[in-house]
Amino acid sequence: MLDWFLLDFGRLASAAPKSRGDKDYAQRVKRHAMSSTLPILLSALAMTLIVGFRYLLTSGLFAWATERKYPGLYAKLRPQIGREIYWSLLSAAIYGIPAGIVAWGWNERGWTLVYTNISDYPLWWWPVSVFLALFAHDTWFYWTHRWMHRPKPFKIAHAVHHASRPPTAWAAMSFHPWEAITGAVVIPALVFLIPMHISALALLLTIMTVMGITNHMGWEMFPRWMVNGPLGNVLITATHHQRHHDEYRGNYGLYFRFWDRLCGTDLGLGRFAHDRTESDNSQLA
Repeated sequence: MLDWFLLDFGRLASAAPKSRGDKDYAQRVKRHAMSSTLPILLSALAMTLIVGFRYLLTSGLFAWATERKYPGLYAKLRPQIGREIYWSLLSAAIYGIPAGIVAWGWNERGWTLVYTNISDYPLWWWPVSVFLALFAHDTWFYWTHRWMHRPKPFKIAHAVHHASRPPTAWAAMSFHPWEAITGAVVIPALVFLIPMHISALALLLTIMTVMGITNHMGWEMFPRWMVNGPLGNVLITATHHQRHHDEYRGNYGLYFRFWDRLCGTDLGLGRFAHDRTESDNSQLA
């Protein structure tokens, strides 16, 4: 981004006349700025609409799946769901603006390390780049999330997310704008740091979206053998994140249990309200 700015500034400067009396120079600078501003704004708007539509589509799909598997689970939560959708659509704009700016720069100016020719890097780099991006995102999320549970940041921002009791499939992006900013900068920053094929980036965004939704929807979609087995000791699923929402502490990670385990904040797996009810009913029977 800086290289592009310096290159364009140098081109304008070289075009400037020796005399300061040239009135056309200011007009050329203004036209150059305007020629970039409108496309950037349109790109930011388009990305905001895409993020918002993606949220409504995927959250709606998992909410439908929830109703199919556990009829009535969200029946008494409609006012809460309305608030979740409101905050999530507001967050969509905050996520979409930086993403749209970076997307414009990648397409028009060659910003970022995203590449489209699969042969630009060895094939083994494709999965490695996805893992590195996931781990970097998880690291950022763990530490910012843990910080947001300090009293002042929690009261100012993170309380909006925890107002969902219990969270639903619509709560994945239900953030106060200040919290949304901390999440919105991650992927746009990573594409400047980690070379990624465009398909690897698409997979990263898909994982981010699906895990964000399913970790909040109030039931576990992964099989018990996975959640309670070796994979479940490494990966975070809804059962793990549910305990964070139940106890308001610990289990701060997003994808991996690495930082929670290393820092002593891993509380283990939680239980869902419908599981406790079914267990109580079976004991009574």
